[in-house]
Amino acid sequence: MGAIYKRGDIFWIKYYRNGKAYRESSKSVKESIAKRLLRLREGQIEEGKFPGLKVERITFDELADDLINDYKVNQRKSLETLLCRFLHLRAYFSGMRASNISTDMAQRYTLERQGQGAENGTINRELTVLKRLFSLGAELTPPKVVHIPYIPKLKENNVRTGYFEHQAYLSLKDALPDYMKPLLTMGYHTGMRKNEIESLKWSVVDLIEGKIILESGTTKNDEPRIIYLTGELYQIILKQKAIRDKEFPNCPYVFFRDGKKVGDFRKVWASALLKCGHRPIFKCKNCKAVIELSEGMKRKDLVCYECGSENLKKYDKIFHDLRRTAVRNMIRAGIPEIVAMKISGHKTRSVFDRYNIVNEEDLRRASEKISNLHKESNEKIERVTNGHNLGTIPPFNGYSDTENKKWNGITH
Repeated sequence: MGAIYKRGDIFWIKYYRNGKAYRESSKSVKESIAKRLLRLREGQIEEGKFPGLKVERITFDELADDLINDYKVNQRKSLETLLCRFLHLRAYFSGMRASNISTDMAQRYTLERQGQGAENGTINRELTVLKRLFSLGAELTPPKVVHIPYIPKLKENNVRTGYFEHQAYLSLKDALPDYMKPLLTMGYHTGMRKNEIESLKWSVVDLIEGKIILESGTTKNDEPRIIYLTGELYQIILKQKAIRDKEFPNCPYVFFRDGKKVGDFRKVWASALLKCGHRPIFKCKNCKAVIELSEGMKRKDLVCYECGSENLKKYDKIFHDLRRTAVRNMIRAGIPEIVAMKISGHKTRSVFDRYNIVNEEDLRRASEKISNLHKESNEKIERVTNGHNLGTIPPFNGYSDTENKKWNGITH
């Protein structure tokens, strides 16, 4: 049987599990609260759900270390990203007991990050890490977390929707230096990720079969993929092989610059966009308005025309837009979505749908198809109204052969 006693003005409780005594403070001067806590503990012991008092002392930092170790053990490629997201989480939650972290506290953290100018998407990624801390703690043996708090997410309205029309692709290709053109072509045709293209080696390219074999562990989601090379893409790879064999025979990379792996090309990319007549675009972090940098205007002089804010973020065309373009083109070409997902390497349908962008031209074509459908229906009605032959009427279930022949003989 448990007991209630006082230490100073605070009520404490004492109870037993498997013959071992546990003493715990109710942190209250009210005996009713101590009684309520004692009944809770005795009920947990009876149901075999008593976690022990050590769980109450687990801190945020211990759970964070467990998650980092989990990433290291499983050799996750996003470990560096995880550590970056921990910078703000540790600054706020470090030293706190995990049992004290609640929904209210998560919301206060959200407000603080919003005050620092963080985007909703950035805050959501950090909150995802926070929730994963608790989920992993609950999965451990023995568990370090008994209750996982509800952590609400923010609505995201900063999902990129950029893509390249074919003419824009050709213009950019002409403006880029020779070593960059093959990377552009590969991204436009296959939708491969930038890092996958830059790291692509000749050891996974089969020129006889005309395909690239991306093995498990070399892709972002660790899913193996096969990409077939045809047309312009195949010719580009053959040309790269010829240049490599002649000038840089020891270079292991398919795409290279002076025999070495292609490095950061953001300046080259931005310069090529300017040559194509594309002006730099910025997005206001406050009202989400999109602002184009006019010719002759300097970046430091640019402000939002909607709210006057100077808090702007560059929102220009990026290499990753080629991935959205490839997905969109595959769907427009009639390739089944499951096949398109295999080519692009999308593991989940939700992310794939986000890349399958619908633009105004798609809406126009859809409207034309609906109009044509209505037109065909009207023409059929006119033919019936004007007494055209309806042709053979198909047999009706439930009628005899004689009755079916009678129906089929009717014409107008």
